[in-house]
Amino acid sequence: MAGNFFEADLNLQRALARSLGPAYDGWRPMLSDFGAWVATDVDAAASYTDRQAPPVLEAYGPDGRNANRILQNPGWLAVSREAYRRGVVGLNYGEARAPFLLTFAMGYLLSQADVSLHCPVTMTGAVAYVLARHGPATLRERYLPMLTRRDGEALTGGTWATELHGGSDIGGTTTVARPRGDHLVDHWRLTGLKWFASNANGGLALATARPERAGSGTKGLGLYLVPLTLPDGTANALRFRRLKDKLGTTGIPTAEIDLLDAWAMEVAPPPEGFKLMMAALEFSRIHNAMGSAGLQRRAFAEAHGYAAGRRAFGDVILHYPMIQEQFAEMLTRLEAGLALAMEAARALDTADQAGAAEDDEHRLWLRIATALAKYQTAEEANRACRTAIEIIGGNGYTYDHVTPRLLRDAQVMTVWEGPANIQALELLRLVLGRHPGAAVFKARVEALLGDLPPKLEEIAAPVRQALTDGAAMIARLATDTATAQRHALRLLALMADILAAALLLEEAAVELLDGRERKSLLARLFIETHFSAAPRGTLPDRDWLYRRFGELVA
Repeated sequence: MAGNFFEADLNLQRALARSLGPAYDGWRPMLSDFGAWVATDVDAAASYTDRQAPPVLEAYGPDGRNANRILQNPGWLAVSREAYRRGVVGLNYGEARAPFLLTFAMGYLLSQADVSLHCPVTMTGAVAYVLARHGPATLRERYLPMLTRRDGEALTGGTWATELHGGSDIGGTTTVARPRGDHLVDHWRLTGLKWFASNANGGLALATARPERAGSGTKGLGLYLVPLTLPDGTANALRFRRLKDKLGTTGIPTAEIDLLDAWAMEVAPPPEGFKLMMAALEFSRIHNAMGSAGLQRRAFAEAHGYAAGRRAFGDVILHYPMIQEQFAEMLTRLEAGLALAMEAARALDTADQAGAAEDDEHRLWLRIATALAKYQTAEEANRACRTAIEIIGGNGYTYDHVTPRLLRDAQVMTVWEGPANIQALELLRLVLGRHPGAAVFKARVEALLGDLPPKLEEIAAPVRQALTDGAAMIARLATDTATAQRHALRLLALMADILAAALLLEEAAVELLDGRERKSLLARLFIETHFSAAPRGTLPDRDWLYRRFGELVA
């Protein structure tokens, strides 16, 4: 779909203008240029890579010697280098540092064309973030510039935590870390198997490992920086066993990696290693939410463009009420998802600027908002991509359209950085027990709903009731923690819906001040869909939707 993903997205433009304030005008030309580049060069490279030239592992060279290198087609490599040249990571560093919200928004645009390119951007940003905020000075000074440079020669990052025994059970890590024999304690050797290492050939990776004689579980883990090329220019002691044959994201090489006494540098010893890997994954989860919202946006745009030109049964199919209702619901879920993802991104900027400690309320809100956004946007990305195929019909099931790739790529969003069950467990830790997460959530939602205009008060009533019901649910679970896990997913879904609705209402209130009712209509539809207790046989009053459909999708 040629064009400009940024200029076509008025909702994104307005959301960024509200969040960035006066600085938005300065960033807008860059975002527009980025949106045009993504919609053309990146989209073309993604299609070619997916269908014609995915990465391949060259285990041996022509002379029979071990090659151990991953080959990628020149077109994909060119857009990859260009993404970093345009500052998708580097803008957050240097003298005039941009807020992370800006580069997260660039990830939202990037994922509309290629999640396989957004994936390494995500991990590179996470590695840079950990090094910049928590890394020893020697590592930060040496390697951070390599990740953030904007000359097209940046190294890219990976986060190697997954092992054969399981993905989310990082506490079971079996990779062993041993100090080097020259007694330089910041130089280590790692031995083990990393089972699902995306962007395997990026250049730098954060890896969890357990020093000898360290304790079990997550408290015994250190965190190490592993370069693919050693300071003397030779290859590090690791082997790509094979590339994963994946359902989607075929443009990014994901490998099984044997660490064969690989040279590494200590970022953090136990017990801090696990905490810093979680900081990297938390950063990645926000990108995951932004990427999921981007997939929803592309799915909506593809389906809408098709329906606007497709005639069946004597009329353009976009004029039929069932199609209009599908599009209205897609758009509502998309804008709710983007609002959630941007809330998490703003929370990161706020916590980062405040230098918030782990138990600070800013940091606590960041963890809550991230879990809710990551969960809901991933679920809705799959729904949106599936709906787009259904609307387009048989053609949408073929590779003449981008929609099959969107659906395959969307599925990974539920898995990367922890599936829904992991987000639910994270939420339980934050709202039950010693963390005051329930109070922080309640305060944030009440602030969003605090000064709504009368026109929105009736629409907001079910959300206020849901907030009360959610608080009662948390109180019940707090008294019966043995069974809390049974209901963790229900709590996660409820809290995500409440926050999404409150954010939509806040946006609607702002737009009403400018005389625009569009967001009010979307907020109404979202709340009716997610909070209605009407019997299934009830016929909803949707006459307003059909009358104002053009205004909704404009």
